[in-house]
Amino acid sequence: MADGTRKVLTRDGKGQIAVVEEDAPGPKKGQVQIEVKASLISPGTELGGVKRSRENPTDRPARPFGYANAGVVIGQGEGCEDVPLGTRMACMGGGYAEHASLACVPRNMAIPMPDDLSFDHAAFVTLAATALNAIRRAKLEFAEFLGVAGLGVVGQMSCQLGRLSGCHVIGMDRLPMRLSAAEEGGLERPLNIDEEDAVEVSKTFTRGYGLDAGIIAHGGDGNPAFNTLYGMLKQAPDTHKMGRIVIVGGARIDSGFAASRGNIDVRSAARTGAGYHDEAWEHGADYPPVFVQWTTTRNLEECLILLDNGGLRVEPLITHRSSLDDAPAACEDLIQCPNESLGVVIHP
Repeated sequence: MADGTRKVLTRDGKGQIAVVEEDAPGPKKGQVQIEVKASLISPGTELGGVKRSRENPTDRPARPFGYANAGVVIGQGEGCEDVPLGTRMACMGGGYAEHASLACVPRNMAIPMPDDLSFDHAAFVTLAATALNAIRRAKLEFAEFLGVAGLGVVGQMSCQLGRLSGCHVIGMDRLPMRLSAAEEGGLERPLNIDEEDAVEVSKTFTRGYGLDAGIIAHGGDGNPAFNTLYGMLKQAPDTHKMGRIVIVGGARIDSGFAASRGNIDVRSAARTGAGYHDEAWEHGADYPPVFVQWTTTRNLEECLILLDNGGLRVEPLITHRSSLDDAPAACEDLIQCPNESLGVVIHP
């Protein structure tokens, strides 16, 4: 690779994934320049539309993608002179923390890593913080019962964070590999929805109390998961269901409410917390902590601590490691063989 260039993973309107070499970006005001050591592919968000693009191609040019990586600071933009060169950072942000050999990331989305944490594991921090925001939205209490529908990376993290919150957790999927990974990560009750009746299992698992909360951690048609979790929720003597259902995946729900759904709370959990997509905040501004405690930065920091001390276990979630040059083939594995791939770590 020539000086002043970088390699980056791209995707075009025809669903074609390729590695290209291009001019390396320089850090703008409020950004640090990162030599990337590892990045994590987010299968649902980044690759979920590839098959549709191949079936209905457009002329959209190839663009870099990715929003979760980790590396070392090699450059400082204006306002970031206090960030020492050589600092190990976990980074996030669409258009910033790409699958590339070099990236420029706003300072509030580049978080110093614990000394002993590997770059591979640090690259999971974005999806861990996404799950943490969903857990916060669920308002869990110690010893409550939680059901998680969809065991991709965010669903896996939601299960682990639910357990760390002191809850009893059922994790549901139809892919055996994902269920096994969740069990290895400490899931109390894996449930294959093609093989067992989730409502009946929940009666036994919750000792007859019913679920207090559910999380939908997948995209696409969310109605089956929503209806299943609804059926698993606790029920009042007047037959009304009660509890919370949080949607963190990009699922679509078509449902009646009010009397037809009882007194349930349906909540959306957007991204990693407050701040992300506020350009001023991303590049160094902040909110008053007394009013906005759990910003994206704070959630990322807490997740890095958990990744470092083993509270969050991500090694069971890594099914592939690939060089950046071989990343298109690794992406194809995720697209074509969902039961054989989960977390794919890219090394530039």
